[in-house]
Amino acid sequence: MDADLDTLLTAVYCTADDLLPERPGNARRRVTDAEAVTLCVAQAIMGIPSDRRFLAVADKRLRGLFPELPKQPGFHKRRRRLKDTIEWLIGIFAADSPGAHDDVVLLDSTPVECGRSLETARRSQLADFCGYGYCKSHARYFWGMRLHLCAAPDGTPRAAALVAADRPEREVASKLLPVALRGGEAVVTDKGYAGADFELAVERMDAKLLRPARKDEPDNGLHLSTIRQRIESIFWTCKDLLTLERHGARTIEGLAVRIATRLLTLAACVALNHRLGRPSRSLVAYVA
Repeated sequence: MDADLDTLLTAVYCTADDLLPERPGNARRRVTDAEAVTLCVAQAIMGIPSDRRFLAVADKRLRGLFPELPKQPGFHKRRRRLKDTIEWLIGIFAADSPGAHDDVVLLDSTPVECGRSLETARRSQLADFCGYGYCKSHARYFWGMRLHLCAAPDGTPRAAALVAADRPEREVASKLLPVALRGGEAVVTDKGYAGADFELAVERMDAKLLRPARKDEPDNGLHLSTIRQRIESIFWTCKDLLTLERHGARTIEGLAVRIATRLLTLAACVALNHRLGRPSRSLVAYVA
């Protein structure tokens, strides 16, 4: 079996079609939920944030897989309604990957910028949900949200949360880790998660916190740069191939489901790569 776009979309569709309940017939709804979810994955892996432009490309590129394509307004509404389904399918694909049982969990967050001008921050429908945060990689402040992610080293998403950029990382992590951990894992983080209370909370979850020592602390002998590069690589995959930073959302509902779609695409690619014996985070072959 070749690793290409058609193979990925077929795997997503078959999984969704087998597991999702059949909805009552509707003469106006010609595209099933499984097809709508698969179209969301196709949009993410093809790197086309615009719904209108994606459907135009899909009409030429994906007609063999989708005899019926929704119109742009209908696709937008169906995606928002399928948010819970998409999040549930992330767990299904993640559970099918070895990373779901890995003893190492990587924890970090990345900026999800939602606007740059002051006028946008004041008038945007996202204003009540966003905040100002600092991006170390670009050495500047940004306005938006942060995606907090717990992932296995192979890229399998274990848990995720989208919160305002000014929320404390340890506060978010304390709520995220109970979902990601099963007991006995090593949680690898950066210096931003330093804190005795947080370390104690992780120990109570039957896990161990591993992080580099801060400048005001004695050397703890841990050299985590190699494993820490894994989570940075996962984020880079989401940003570069899955257009995380070019989400195009204007409402919190739209932003949440678009981020979930990126994570579903990542989880599906990782699971399929394991089955095909390919490097887990090698997504280039699926890009049209």
